Amino acid sequence: MEYIKAATPAIAGSGGPLLALRAVGKSFSNGVTALSDVNLTIREGDFVSFLGPSGCGKSTALRIIAGLTTPTTGTIDWPRRTGEQASVGFVFQEPTLLPWASVFDNVWLPLRLKGVSRSEAAPAVAKMLERVHLTGFEKAVPRELSGGMRMRVSIARALVTRPRLLLMDEPFAALDEITRFKLNNDLLELWQEERFTVVFVTHSVFESVFLSNRIVVMAARPGRVFEEVAVDAAYPRDEAFRTSPDYAALCRRASDVLGEAMRINSSGAA
Repeated sequence: MEYIKAATPAIAGSGGPLLALRAVGKSFSNGVTALSDVNLTIREGDFVSFLGPSGCGKSTALRIIAGLTTPTTGTIDWPRRTGEQASVGFVFQEPTLLPWASVFDNVWLPLRLKGVSRSEAAPAVAKMLERVHLTGFEKAVPRELSGGMRMRVSIARALVTRPRLLLMDEPFAALDEITRFKLNNDLLELWQEERFTVVFVTHSVFESVFLSNRIVVMAARPGRVFEEVAVDAAYPRDEAFRTSPDYAALCRRASDVLGEAMRINSSGAA
């Protein structure tokens, strides 16, 4: 069992609690209850995936954590931190780049909004573009880039402020499989080197197992945490892990739990 062993302690969730969702619920004015009684702690250094069917509240939970919407019930606690919202980066399903702006200017934008001049921001922007393998594309505009490259710009923009927490809402769902695999690899490399915490929304069992040390499987009607699956595979992970029996076994485990979550009804019965 080459891969079923403890994840590198310094990387995967080795720190104390970064944030905690306590009895969080979210209802909308149209009567839809998106989330109900969600309790979850995210640790420093975690890579946590939210996995579940459409309509289970994964993206809603992410937006509540980001402060983009408020919970109807419950609280978000940030132990030992002040100004925590300022240390959050967000990558949306679409790159949401400024179409008229260059790659450099798109990545500079969060720093610009903080009052950092273009010249002052240049070293940080250049470093982040190097980290996402876009050196040489600083002057390009989004229409000149492939879908994968546009998503790399979005990731660089989210990370240029060096956030402690990176929230990612199905960022690779629209990409072809080869590009998706490459971006999964590059994201893990960035995470291991920069040591931020990630909460990642996905519909893909395979992606969640490859990336995460924890998979939070969610059930719908209303959205809630059904079960957590630990991915006790060591980092770094590579193509050998993707083709290993251990990876296949972990995918089967996550798929089984997801299947159970999708079978339950709003009362929690099978």
